[in-house]
Amino acid sequence: MITELISVGTEILLGNIVNTNSAYLSEMCARLGMDLYYQTVVGDNEERMKHTVKMALERSDTIILTGGLGPTQDDLTKEVVAQVLGMELVEDAHTHRRIEEYMENYARNNPNRKITDNNWKQAMVPKGAIVLDNANGTAPGLILEKNGKTAILLPGPPNELKPMFEEQVYPYLRKKQPDIFYSQLVKICNIGESQIAAEIQDLIENQTNPTIAPYAKTGEVHLRITARAKDEKEGKKLVKPLVRELKIRFGKNIYATDERKTLEEAVVDLLKDQKLKLSLVESCTGGALAARIVNVPGASEVFGTGFVTYSNKAKRKLVMVKKMTLKTVGAVSEKCAREMAKGGCAASGADVCLSVTGIAGPDGGTKEKPVGTVFMGCCYQGRVRVREFHFSGNRAKIREQSVVYALAFLRDCITGNDEES
Repeated sequence: MITELISVGTEILLGNIVNTNSAYLSEMCARLGMDLYYQTVVGDNEERMKHTVKMALERSDTIILTGGLGPTQDDLTKEVVAQVLGMELVEDAHTHRRIEEYMENYARNNPNRKITDNNWKQAMVPKGAIVLDNANGTAPGLILEKNGKTAILLPGPPNELKPMFEEQVYPYLRKKQPDIFYSQLVKICNIGESQIAAEIQDLIENQTNPTIAPYAKTGEVHLRITARAKDEKEGKKLVKPLVRELKIRFGKNIYATDERKTLEEAVVDLLKDQKLKLSLVESCTGGALAARIVNVPGASEVFGTGFVTYSNKAKRKLVMVKKMTLKTVGAVSEKCAREMAKGGCAASGADVCLSVTGIAGPDGGTKEKPVGTVFMGCCYQGRVRVREFHFSGNRAKIREQSVVYALAFLRDCITGNDEES
């Protein structure tokens, strides 16, 4: 089933809002096994919308339009699609009643909000359309079928679109689509995209069903394995051998095979499993590493103390970095990172302590220690490991990379996937 997404709204073209609906619907179409070939954004202009819809219907079996279903004059999606398909607009009594009920309930908390004549515009639907109830707004969704083509119209607000799609559109499309796509994500840290690509080249060259595709993120590479199958059970069966092969090739560098699990969640889970208490000593990251950890629900079970030692004075006072260390080799050094980690463990009483110190820029770099130089120390089981990194990019990017690589380093130290000392 060749599918096309059309996002309606001048505000999207102007960059006033981020088009998250498109990403969401793309993922849903992939799960359904639909062949999504095109995505288009068109402004609130009747002629351009007509041209876009006509072109989409010529090359696609199903078109999904989002936005432009509101009560105002520039909300034209329903009118344009109905005109292109040659369908008459008629009032839908069920939708009329739902709008009344919704506005009455809304007015209880917003007494100044009343039903106006333009609200009834939303009760007008193409004759013969499947009307999709909107539990979170006044604009109904619509499914129009004509001449072997299907047009699905959805409201623009994500809190209205997502439940409508999942509860009403997804089951409708599932019946029309014989196959689905089942996918699983394998998440890897510590190995670059080019190295991973080289190590899975044979798998990519010989792939049929399932397929494998790498996606690079800051400090991580995700491998998506996707199978076309008649149902989820068959999809899992097809994907399983390839996931097993990737685990053999990348071992402990795989931190998750769960789509939703983040690196920080993997670290917190590991700390919980090992019954370890964590402390952090941050300099150039300025608390960003601690923020990632505490974003994980239940982090309080394993994380109790975080030091932001941005100045040399704080490093000396809070985590006992030696004055001579700062004087001779400086705050951005292997020795300082080591003392920060060891001092953080002693000061907090934690089982494991990770330290980060570096030059985020744009100033402060030297020939010997350019901007992007970062040292990390990890004190665990009486041993302190230190790694040196050299990142590129602006200040924000260097700090972001530092946080991700620090999480990976911490995980390595606890799992024993680290050979440095």
